[in-house]
Amino acid sequence: MSIEMFPRTEVEGLSLSRMIIGSNWIAGWSHTSPAADHMIVNKHSGPESIRPMLETFMKHGIDTVMAPFQEVPNLVQAIRDTEEKLGKEMIMVDTPFFNVDNTKEAYAETKAIAKKSKELGAKICLIHHSRAEQLVNKNLHQIVRLPDYTEIIRDAGMIPGLSAHMPELVVYSDDNNYDIQTYIQIYNCMGFLMQVEVETVNQIIRNAKKPVMTIKPMAAGRTTPFVGLNFSWATIRDCDMVTVGCFNEEEAEEDIEISLAALAHRTANIGRRSSPDQNQDAFGKQ
Repeated sequence: MSIEMFPRTEVEGLSLSRMIIGSNWIAGWSHTSPAADHMIVNKHSGPESIRPMLETFMKHGIDTVMAPFQEVPNLVQAIRDTEEKLGKEMIMVDTPFFNVDNTKEAYAETKAIAKKSKELGAKICLIHHSRAEQLVNKNLHQIVRLPDYTEIIRDAGMIPGLSAHMPELVVYSDDNNYDIQTYIQIYNCMGFLMQVEVETVNQIIRNAKKPVMTIKPMAAGRTTPFVGLNFSWATIRDCDMVTVGCFNEEEAEEDIEISLAALAHRTANIGRRSSPDQNQDAFGKQ
C-alpha cells in the first residue's frame, strides 16, 4: 500500500507542506503547566528522541518545521540528522526574537540574529509576535519601522513573514503593502489565546493577501486532535497551513491521519477509545 502524501502550498514560490511541524511540545512550552513543561524537556533532552517524530512526518511529505531555532539546538540537530539519514531537505521556518529598539546597537544585534537564522538553514523568517507587536501603532494603522526588519531579512537571504498573534497585524500589513509573504496566526475552535472571536479571526485569515500559517489548532491540549484539526482544515483556505505540536511519533501519526481524512472527507482510521471495559455498546462495533 502506498503512503498517502500531504498536500502542499507555496510561499513566494517556495513549496511547503500544508501541515507544519511545531516546536512547543519539543522545546517544553506546553501552555499547560510547569509539570508538563518539565515532562517535555525530560523527554526531549537530546535530538535522539525527536528524530523518530521527524521521520514520521517526512514519510508523508511533511517537510516544513517552525521554531525559534536559535532557542532549540536539540531540534536543529535532529533536523540535521534526519536530513542526512533520509537524504531529503527539511524546510525551516524561523521565528527569531529580534531586538526592535530604535538604536544602532539594536539594529546590529538584529542583523546578527538574522544572519544566524540563515546560517542555521531557515528559508522563511517571521518576526516573533512578541517583538512585532511592540511596533504596532493602532492610531496610525501601521507597524512602524517594519520595513527596516523585512529588509534585514531579505538581505540575509530569507523570505520575510510576520507572526501575528494580534490579528490587527495581518490587517495593517496588508493595508500598507509591507514586504510580508506569509503570516502566523493563532486559530482554533476554542478561541484559546485569540484576542477576538473565532469568527472574526476566520474572516481575517480568509481575507489575507498572503498564505497564513495557523497555530495551536488543538488549543494546547484543550480540545482533542480530532475536533481541533477537523475544525481547522474545514475553515481555512487551500493555500493556508496548520502547525501541529506533537510529543512523539505516535501522536504525529494520529495527527497526520486525522488531517488527511479531514481533507479527503473520509473516516479517520484512529482506532477505538480505550476503557477498563471495552465491551460497551456506546463504543460501536469492533
